[in-house]
Amino acid sequence: MDHFPSREPAAPPLRLLVADDNPVVRAGLTALLSGRPDTTVVAEAADGREAYEAAVRHRPDVILLDVRMPGVDGISALPHLVRLAPVMMLTYSHETETVREALRLGAGGYLVHGEFTTEQLVRAVRDVREGRPHVTPGAAEALLSFLLTSAPAHTEPQPPPILSEIPPQKLSHLQSSMGQSLQDRSRYRLSAREAEIMDLIASGMTNQQIAAACFISEKTVKNHINRIFAKLHSTTRSQAAAKWLGVA
Repeated sequence: MDHFPSREPAAPPLRLLVADDNPVVRAGLTALLSGRPDTTVVAEAADGREAYEAAVRHRPDVILLDVRMPGVDGISALPHLVRLAPVMMLTYSHETETVREALRLGAGGYLVHGEFTTEQLVRAVRDVREGRPHVTPGAAEALLSFLLTSAPAHTEPQPPPILSEIPPQKLSHLQSSMGQSLQDRSRYRLSAREAEIMDLIASGMTNQQIAAACFISEKTVKNHINRIFAKLHSTTRSQAAAKWLGVA
């Protein structure tokens, strides 16, 4: 009688905690990550205090943490959370000081909404769980901007500590992506708010979700989108997203 090798048992899904004060973002991430065989959301939190309590109770494999939240924000909660599980910042904030502080305090990665696909998000979560850092172009841009502005004149710029921890090949890729992103996007001359909304459009959000995420009305979202389409010479969301992401 032939004996077939037994199939290796499937790895259990990574158990995630999603901390974000925006209920639309939380619901979207939970639906997205719990509908997969390799990830599941075991708890949600609306601020840093709830995130800490949920992390103590559920002991997740990775914590997805927003920066700006009422009460205890993500940066304040971060030093306490990293003692319980690896933390990946998942946020709309990509100010230079915020990115540097988050990584300095122990975040294993920094992802800016609108700069990654679902598969890239899942891969980043797994890498952060294994101790491999992940930074999307918006966060890399902030770090590299700091690098360039803080270097003394006529000296070879030295990377800040957090950059020196990123493998050279990954940093090179981030620099390349960031440079391409800046080159492609700067010519559209979008305002900061328009760029933020365009990132959300590219990530697949509806007008209602964008309004909730940005704390503005749907009518205001539509007005922004009309101006964005005019600047990108586009008539549809998919056409605008393709140009914005540099794949048109």
